[in-house]
Amino acid sequence: MSSLYLLIPLALLLLALSIWAFFWAVRRSQFDDLDSPALQILLDDDRAPPPTADAERDA
Repeated sequence: MSSLYLLIPLALLLLALSIWAFFWAVRRSQFDDLDSPALQILLDDDRAPPPTADAERDA
């Protein structure tokens, strides 16, 4: 029974922290576009890779 005096406030604190984290993420626009980043990996990248230090030294 005495453990409930510790566990109930900890559970309420965890709940409050979770609600704060959710609203913080919503305010920071973390949930605006969930599909585009996952699909960008499938697009072809036609750009040439950046030159390395060895290629710049040889030129």
